[in-house]
Amino acid sequence: MRVAYQELEKQFRRVLLKNGFPAEKAELCARIFAENSRDGVYSHGVNRFPVFVQMVQEGWVLPSAEPEKVSAMGVLEQWDGHLAPGMYTATLAMQRAIDLAKANGIGAVAVKHSNHWMRGGTYGWQAAEAGCIGICMTNTIANMPPWGGTEPTLGNNPVVIAVPRAGGHVVLDMAMTQYSFGKLQEYSLQEEQLPYSGGFNNSGELSQDPDEIRASGRALPIGLWKGAGLSLVIDLLVASLSGGRTVAQISEAAQEAGVSQFFLCIKADQMDPEISNRVIAFAKSSALAEEGKDIRYPGERTLATRHRNEQEGVPVNEEIWQQLTKNM
Repeated sequence: MRVAYQELEKQFRRVLLKNGFPAEKAELCARIFAENSRDGVYSHGVNRFPVFVQMVQEGWVLPSAEPEKVSAMGVLEQWDGHLAPGMYTATLAMQRAIDLAKANGIGAVAVKHSNHWMRGGTYGWQAAEAGCIGICMTNTIANMPPWGGTEPTLGNNPVVIAVPRAGGHVVLDMAMTQYSFGKLQEYSLQEEQLPYSGGFNNSGELSQDPDEIRASGRALPIGLWKGAGLSLVIDLLVASLSGGRTVAQISEAAQEAGVSQFFLCIKADQMDPEISNRVIAFAKSSALAEEGKDIRYPGERTLATRHRNEQEGVPVNEEIWQQLTKNM
């Protein structure tokens, strides 16, 4: 079924207000959840919303908490998120990094004790819309085994890189597994197999079955050992820069709360716009591997999905929508 974006945002806001969110925070968080689904990231929009509300009710996310700057080292600030809603903290932190970049050419904010930011690309788009290159990353609960291991001891730590561009911003939003666990949930809800192997089943065999991979917890790292190495380095960076918790410490509580995050902005108003156009044009000049398919730069599919869903309504899982509108 499809639901108008405005209705989606309205229902999110209603539930958040009901769960003790101040009006301004409810407005911002509802907008981000609605935008995530509008842009096609359903795993961190309506599909994720019931889990988020549950974490609020269990005290892992504190609606009234405010992030706080605790130290500054030149153009790098360290913040304590105090377990405030992750989308709220991330939005403020990226805006502060933008402001620092506008004043100094570069700016960064590292945050400890934050919470899940939902779609990381949200903050890449925020930086690009402000005319900045944006780079951000976060650690997570352990949900990926290291290469050669069978037990999850790495986080699916995403990295976002955004470059502003007049013809459509380039926004890479990339988890460390071939398919994020949110994407595995999407395929599971649609009762579909993955187009490529996404992890191992309990027998240690590569699988395209999202339910088998979710049950084993052995998602396949991007680039195999390279993705596993990148995940480890991201954990090291965000925890070291913020003074916050590592994947191991987050995992001890068995809840993805109190994570560490990092936001970096570079002022880009002097950047030659033709460089990005040339890079994209050359990439798209490749012969197509499959008839009827096309080559898209990171962020291009998001824009296409956004425009379609604004016109036709946002696709939602009917069972989750009923839960949202009638039981929350």
